[in-house]
Amino acid sequence: MSESNDLNALHQRFRGFYPVVIDVETAGFNAKTDALLEIAATTLKMDEDGWLHRDETLHFHVEPFEGAILNPDALAFTGIDPSNPLRGAVSEYEALHAIFKMVRKGTKDSHCNRAIIVAHNATFDHGFLMAAAERAGLKRNPFHPFATFDTAALSGLVLGQTVLAKACKAAGMDFDSTQAHSALYDTEQTATLFCELVNRWKRLGGWPVAFNDDVSEDDAE
Repeated sequence: MSESNDLNALHQRFRGFYPVVIDVETAGFNAKTDALLEIAATTLKMDEDGWLHRDETLHFHVEPFEGAILNPDALAFTGIDPSNPLRGAVSEYEALHAIFKMVRKGTKDSHCNRAIIVAHNATFDHGFLMAAAERAGLKRNPFHPFATFDTAALSGLVLGQTVLAKACKAAGMDFDSTQAHSALYDTEQTATLFCELVNRWKRLGGWPVAFNDDVSEDDAE
């Protein structure tokens, strides 16, 4: 493989990290005490020319864990009724086990070292995913314990917008506000937005970069 094609590989683009877009819908803001109600994950792939695209998506409605707080204001905001049997909700373990399995396979197939969460206001989604994984007793968490790619920050830099709907529109994307606060819709929109931001940087000549031989992997930690 030529050096140019190698730099177009996913494992080269993000320094060995495998980006996975996550969105959660919850019953509050506290990841330790408030219920996780919905989660979606979208993996990404790089084509042979180095353009980033959406790949697979998994989506689950989630049963509140035992003793979880259900904040009425949060439920009114999301429109989720946790007691609705038509949700087809699964346990936190079932949802995350399936997502982690998909992510581990994608990480391996892409020759990446570890997965990294991409999300809009990523600290929120990262916190809820990590707390749920801990409650579920899932030991093989494929995600970096603290590093993320935050599309709110990236959109503020590139597009001058930090709200997801406004950032999508500024990027030339459609955004249906009636579907907002669905984990599935928000994840897929965030994934498309992240791909656009990464690809726009490439179109502007920002990638591949001219690597400085004086910078080692240790320096980049």
